[in-house]
Amino acid sequence: MSTTTPPPAHHLLEGTTLRERTRDATTDLRLRASIGKAVVRFSNGRVEALSHLEDPTALRAAARRVRHDVLARLPAVLDRFADNVIANGGHVHWARDGDDANAYIAAVAARIGARSVVKGKSMASEETALNEALQAAGTSVVETDLGEWIIQLAGQTPSHIIAPAVHLDRFQVRDILQPEATDGRVLGTEPEELAAFAREQLRARFLAADLGVTGCNLGIAETGSILLVENEGNGRLSTTVPRVHVAIMGMERLVDTWEQADLLVNLLARSGTGQHLSTYTNIITGPRRAGEADGPDELHVVILDNGRSDVLGSDLHESLACIRCGACLNVCPVYRQVGGHAYGWVYSGPIGAVLTPLLAGQHDEAAELGNASTLCGACMDACPVMIPLQDLLLSLRRRKAADAGVAERAAWRAWSATWGRPRTYRASLKAATTGRSLTGVLGGFPGAARWTEGRTTPVPATRTFTERWNHAER
Repeated sequence: MSTTTPPPAHHLLEGTTLRERTRDATTDLRLRASIGKAVVRFSNGRVEALSHLEDPTALRAAARRVRHDVLARLPAVLDRFADNVIANGGHVHWARDGDDANAYIAAVAARIGARSVVKGKSMASEETALNEALQAAGTSVVETDLGEWIIQLAGQTPSHIIAPAVHLDRFQVRDILQPEATDGRVLGTEPEELAAFAREQLRARFLAADLGVTGCNLGIAETGSILLVENEGNGRLSTTVPRVHVAIMGMERLVDTWEQADLLVNLLARSGTGQHLSTYTNIITGPRRAGEADGPDELHVVILDNGRSDVLGSDLHESLACIRCGACLNVCPVYRQVGGHAYGWVYSGPIGAVLTPLLAGQHDEAAELGNASTLCGACMDACPVMIPLQDLLLSLRRRKAADAGVAERAAWRAWSATWGRPRTYRASLKAATTGRSLTGVLGGFPGAARWTEGRTTPVPATRTFTERWNHAER
């Protein structure tokens, strides 16, 4: 069974193909067992949690309207949010891309003389490769979400939006954590013991950290607040113990009012983990004020564009409505078989297949992700904001088809012309039946050789259905 270690996220698309990555994943039975067990639990939990709501479909429709309303007015909502962050005593940086965001955060770390950084879970910082940038600047970085810490120690990347280490079993986790037990103790494999060990190790890191970095589940423009949901308390420690807190937020992760935030938070945990509400819901409005015991001296909010402006208003703009619950991953038959690393970048599953070509760049390795779907529609059925992911994937496929080579386009036009007319359609079936094998025909079709590599080519029947019907006794 394969247990290969993926390279850093922002390098995954270099030098590999979707076919190569899925081939490796589908032969790793240990990975498939871990992924399958976890996503079924999450998916079943979602169904159970939503069943307690009076009309979950109506709530999802309302959430969809909220996200559409915010995206339609995004510049104004962003301005209102930023003005209120500043009014509360915080700082705002508008980052045009990942390098810009990383440079700003590294500059903050250098200015305060930060030697160590503790990080709460943040997919946006994975997107910008913040850890590598800070380490290159001479600052040590420790992930404090348990799953994120495990994969950081393993040199891996998240394989799920909400459960970064979902691809690992407890025996693998024990082996990863064992070198951190510098006192000579031998760790067991019980999850409770491993979690207690991690808690012990990370607590000292919180107390020593100069800078805390987190993501942001929602920014609330009405008050300039940021909202973080979590289950471990590490996010709360990252935002209150270090003297400076930096939150990195994708520019679309906004609501206008607290009423809108209430709706989305109620659907977020239910859709992601099956909880009615996450264990910790942290609301941060500015830095620590006079008389307050907890909180940072400085709060910085980095608002990340990184290609999102180009998506806004396009035929794929609905992808920006995502609230990062991971529900689409849990129901996707492709994700269940290959896990997250096969998608090749930060975001995986159906939403990753859409976001990667938009945010990681329009190149062949990213464009091929539009094919990593059965188009079954389960993702839209599970999405709390009803993003029509199958439609977005089809849009990406159309873009890729428009960029196809001359030979491939000519071949598909010939096939369409042949099978679009009854006479030539019947003639082609007759020819296939006479030959009794399509292997040679398909293998020579542009792009079909890769299809035949992993499949047994069907052999046509000796007679077509029409022939059998015409000669049937009635």
